[in-house]
Amino acid sequence: MKDTYISEAVKYIGADDTTLDLFESQYQIPNGVSYNSYVILDEKVAVMDTIDERKTDEWFANLENVLNGRTVDYLVISHLEPDHAANIKRAADKFPQAQLVLSAKAKAMLPQFFDIAHLEERCLVVKEGDTLELGTHKLHFVMAPMVHWPEVMVTYDETDKVLFSADAFGTFGALNGNIFNDEIDFDRDWLDDARRYYTNIVGKYGGPVQTTLKKAAGLDISIICPLHGPIWRSNLGYILDKYNTWSSYEPEEKAVMIAYASMYGNTENLANVLAAKLAEADIHNIVVYDVSNTHVSTLISEAFRCSHIVLAAPTYNGNVYPVMENFLNDMKALAVQKRTVAILDNGTWAATAGKQMADKIAEMKDIKIIEPKVSIKSSLKNEQLEQLDELVAEIKKDF
Repeated sequence: MKDTYISEAVKYIGADDTTLDLFESQYQIPNGVSYNSYVILDEKVAVMDTIDERKTDEWFANLENVLNGRTVDYLVISHLEPDHAANIKRAADKFPQAQLVLSAKAKAMLPQFFDIAHLEERCLVVKEGDTLELGTHKLHFVMAPMVHWPEVMVTYDETDKVLFSADAFGTFGALNGNIFNDEIDFDRDWLDDARRYYTNIVGKYGGPVQTTLKKAAGLDISIICPLHGPIWRSNLGYILDKYNTWSSYEPEEKAVMIAYASMYGNTENLANVLAAKLAEADIHNIVVYDVSNTHVSTLISEAFRCSHIVLAAPTYNGNVYPVMENFLNDMKALAVQKRTVAILDNGTWAATAGKQMADKIAEMKDIKIIEPKVSIKSSLKNEQLEQLDELVAEIKKDF
């Protein structure tokens, strides 16, 4: 790293992973991911989380370089996900005098992952509002359960005004040397990955995120150090505002997302005709996705971004076309809400997809389904164009 100094006392010792194909074995990460870890050098030395075992050797090398012959007094454990906790036992064995600083829930869960000798004596359990003196630096612990595991806590360094935020404010993407937000074009190169990271991994837990944001508002924060992605040392309001929007389930933009599934192209044509008509009505923030060829994590991310969602699918074996059903299931699981939804369906005989999609949407919170629901038999006919015009007019009312 060209600059590992976050402050005079706080150092970065993380690592990039550019060869992992699937994060959590399910999310595509073409831009890689970073595993962030930090050290506070004071009279006492505190390490803030470890990293994934894929980068164990690099992490220990970075740690030894920063320690420069010193030892570790405290290993602060924000949570036990293996991409951050994989090296806890190795670190505990290497630094047998170090105390493990963690929440009560994390202590209870720790033996599920590791067999650490003398664990009871090694653990320093902290609760909401507890502090730990390192010398000139005082650490203040804030519990953040279900952001996004139950044992999560974040740590605030009162001296340098640094929030070690665990997975909050993280994103997919390798840092490639630029560890700070003001060294990159976040909107251009990082926002989509940040949204996709939040909505798919933390999206379900909007309530706990809102609680944590309220706690953070009471702290005088100058720097945010997440466990993935860039460190925020400027324009903190930008990322705090994004998290407030996402966790309150408000649409990020006035936009129309058309998500279609099509077996032979007829439902695709229906979706494309609707997109063209929306554009003719001066609605220009439109995205169209083939659900069969778009990873569901991208679809969920866009559902959080867009105010209006159009779902178009054929009936298949008497049910909703499978990839669309999968998307709908994820929408419900990740608590997509406060959206306006339109439904298009197709069926050569016994068309039921439209009703079933509407039934699934009805199970979600605060979703408005607008009329008309457009149903075609096999292919779009000229006489049905008027129905699409009516639907466009309904959508246009919100723009």
